[in-house]
Amino acid sequence: MKKIAFLVASALLTLTGYAHTTLQQCQQAAEQNYPLIRQYDLIGSTAELTVANIGRGWLPQVTATAQATLQSRVTAWPEQMQALLQQMGVDLKGIKKDQYRIGIDVNQMLYDGGSIARQQEIARRQADVQQAQTDVGLYAVRQRVNELYFALLLLDEQLALNRDLQTLLAANEKKLQSLYKRGVAAECDYNTVRAERLTTEQQTTDLSAQRATLARLLSAFCGIEVDSVVKPAVTQTDPQLNQRPELRLADAQLRLADAQERMLDTALRPRLSLFAQGYYGYPGLNMFDDMMRHRWTLNGLVGARLTWNIGALYTRRNDKAKLQLQRLQAENSRDVFLFNNRLQQQQQTDDIERLRTMVEADNEIIRLRASVRHAAESKLSHGIIDVNELIKEINAENAARVKQSIHQIEMLKQIYDLKYTTNQ
Repeated sequence: MKKIAFLVASALLTLTGYAHTTLQQCQQAAEQNYPLIRQYDLIGSTAELTVANIGRGWLPQVTATAQATLQSRVTAWPEQMQALLQQMGVDLKGIKKDQYRIGIDVNQMLYDGGSIARQQEIARRQADVQQAQTDVGLYAVRQRVNELYFALLLLDEQLALNRDLQTLLAANEKKLQSLYKRGVAAECDYNTVRAERLTTEQQTTDLSAQRATLARLLSAFCGIEVDSVVKPAVTQTDPQLNQRPELRLADAQLRLADAQERMLDTALRPRLSLFAQGYYGYPGLNMFDDMMRHRWTLNGLVGARLTWNIGALYTRRNDKAKLQLQRLQAENSRDVFLFNNRLQQQQQTDDIERLRTMVEADNEIIRLRASVRHAAESKLSHGIIDVNELIKEINAENAARVKQSIHQIEMLKQIYDLKYTTNQ
């Protein structure tokens, strides 16, 4: 269903010319475009084949054999009986020392103690662990998308502020041009503002080139054409809710250890099977006839076999200890991850609060800088200050706005980095 939803969303983006691409769309597209995504199908197919092969253990097991032997001693009549039979005219050749056999053995399992079912469970649990490991690797793609996405947002903000600065400088340039034509302002003042405006246009060209490069990089990473991005909304994150794939990986490893321990129990149970053997060769099952006639014959037998191998008891204690160590390693990995994750959450939460405070201060700084700039424009019109003082105030106001945009984008990025840290 997720893949279908992604394809539908991709089709809609195509129809709209990728006018506005959200962060979620970029993340979904990047995950689908990342080569690691193909690992899921490979793991699933491998697990299905493994489980199917294990299940074939219930099918009759057929073994074809051929052997030739040369024995040092063979079954023979006692000498007294052999002499007596010869007196009766019976010629006993005895069993030949060279013997041959070509046959087929068939074995049908009736009860395996649950071994096949447990092997299938272990194969599925191993596939779950591999899937969880793939989830961990694929999840890291989101962080890389975040870096590119918010860097693009920051460039968009700087370009917007740069355009506003050009508009402001152009207005003052027009005003000074009028004053210069009336002989009220000096030509150098007009040229100073004009040079400042051209410098700002040059900065716009540089920022636009950087944005184009970053947009191409994000498009290549996501596998879709990213033209413009949308500033995501400010959201709340519950620090108590952690859904990171690393935790699911630890759970999958623990379930695998449980399945392997249940497999140890099946090793102590008996096995019951039916068997059939048939062979063509010499000697056969009729030993007396084979002593008198050296010929190949067809032979066969059927029966039931009950086996109970108690050798698993020798290593059971150590095997259980190894599985317990395997559990402890998985639990320790989870504890280490949670410890580092909580520290990261705390740092990101503190950074969000710090940046929120700075953004609030930026609002007041911009208000004051704008007030000073308006006063400077008025003073310039009355000849109280020179144009350099006005440009200084204009740049100071623009610098305050740039800082505010940086703080806002950084705060927004920290909010979504916190979402990434907890997978919410």
